[in-house]
Amino acid sequence: MKQSKLLVLVGVFLLSLGSFSKAQALLNTSEIVLQIGEDGNPPRNSEGSFIQLKDGRILFAYSKFEGGSGDHASGVIAGRYSEDGGNTWTGKDEVIISNEGGMNVMSVSFLRLIDGSIALFYARKNSLDDCIPYMRFSTDEAKTWSDPFPVITDKKGYFVLNNDRVIQLPGGRLLAPVSLHKTAGVDFRMRGSIFCYYSDDNGKTWHSGMEMPNKNRVVVQEPGVVLLENGKILMWLRTDRGVQYLSKSEDQGLTWEEVYPSDIASPRAPASLKRIPETGDLMLIWNNNKSLVKETAAYRTPLTAAISKDEGKSWTHLKVLEDDPDGFFCYTAISFIGSEVLLAYMAAEREKLKEKIPLVLRKLSLDEFYD
Repeated sequence: MKQSKLLVLVGVFLLSLGSFSKAQALLNTSEIVLQIGEDGNPPRNSEGSFIQLKDGRILFAYSKFEGGSGDHASGVIAGRYSEDGGNTWTGKDEVIISNEGGMNVMSVSFLRLIDGSIALFYARKNSLDDCIPYMRFSTDEAKTWSDPFPVITDKKGYFVLNNDRVIQLPGGRLLAPVSLHKTAGVDFRMRGSIFCYYSDDNGKTWHSGMEMPNKNRVVVQEPGVVLLENGKILMWLRTDRGVQYLSKSEDQGLTWEEVYPSDIASPRAPASLKRIPETGDLMLIWNNNKSLVKETAAYRTPLTAAISKDEGKSWTHLKVLEDDPDGFFCYTAISFIGSEVLLAYMAAEREKLKEKIPLVLRKLSLDEFYD
């Protein structure tokens, strides 16, 4: 860590808008429980998700790129297990999903379904014209998986479903927020067309909701969704406007209001947001880069956590997870284990992204986020 640069960045990065409290101290960095890919072999390790198994173990699966560090390099879905609540992890990867795509398989979302089975979602990427989220089931606690089937069948193109993103509503509806960026014969667009695909039969069939309105043609990407206490669905999106953008649905993801800016300062990078089971509050993890330095405005650092007690209207208890000014931190997976929190995220050096992208797993007390 470069101390002089850090002192400068602390002064310019910490967000101080009216709906946020002043950022607090750096969280305990000693609670790293696993690092994958520190030696650059494999060259990229990213976009994971946790699932707690009924025998007490935890399975963490992630995108393991064996053919390079880029989004389109060859890769598989690999997994590690913990038998002690996330304190220690198995030393070798188990291949969960082999490379069944023309390019790769990547970007994992686990979900414990209401019927007790486990759903596994991932992207099968064949080409820049063909990237579709697929789903598998397990009824034996991740020992075996069903045959894969596509979530999207009514459209063809390059869809992005971020890791750790699929949710199930209390009535059983599954929601998979996706961003469409390319179809055959059309150039790749940074501005995604945003949809929520939904299933009302536990994932057997899927249907498309309406596209999210975006009359100002904001570059929106990588949507995520969370259920609010009033029954509405909140969607957040990465943009190039210096903040996260938001939209809401009042009909369980069928239609969306016009997308609008939040005051969550952010580069064009994904945020992660989940409800904390023990407290009922929302936890947000993102790159809080409210910066006065234009040259650093796009950097994916620092990595910050915040808590909302009012359904996302305001954020308090800001905590810095990672503050290396040369770092690149993103695609966080969040899992709550009682009064503890497991996090997994890319933790690379910005100047070495073509060489290696390691993955870090951390375990922290929930109390640390509230102190």
